[in-house]
Amino acid sequence: MKNRSLNSILRLVSIGLAAIGLVDTIYLSYVKIAHSEVYCGGSRACDTVNSSSYSEIAGIPIAYLGLAVNIAIILLLYMETRGDFWKQYSPLIVFGMTLAGTLYSIYLTYIEIAVLRAICPYCVVNAVVMLLLFVISLIRLFGDTRS
Repeated sequence: MKNRSLNSILRLVSIGLAAIGLVDTIYLSYVKIAHSEVYCGGSRACDTVNSSSYSEIAGIPIAYLGLAVNIAIILLLYMETRGDFWKQYSPLIVFGMTLAGTLYSIYLTYIEIAVLRAICPYCVVNAVVMLLLFVISLIRLFGDTRS
């Protein structure tokens, strides 16, 4: 019984974290669509990062990809309560998505520090959220929380 409630708590925490990531990526996506400056408290670092060549993959803004990933994670976590298929496979899919997201966030953080020499706080928020989601997905997948 304890394991089941721990799993439920971790699932809800994951939904909350993904919601934070969703709000973050909605704002960054809006900035891309509106072609406006990112609010960065007087610093130009956010615009430096957001307008760099590293802010897109094949012409698609990374903010859009982050938006899609956060929506997908929320939907997968929600679907876990909607049937055996989702209960069995959603944690594995979320693990894969957060692993890829964490690895890509590490790469982008390196680019911010070493290449662009500018740190975007919104990118840091998303990287931390993705890392926390990855850690929780590891616990949920490989820990003894699903009994």
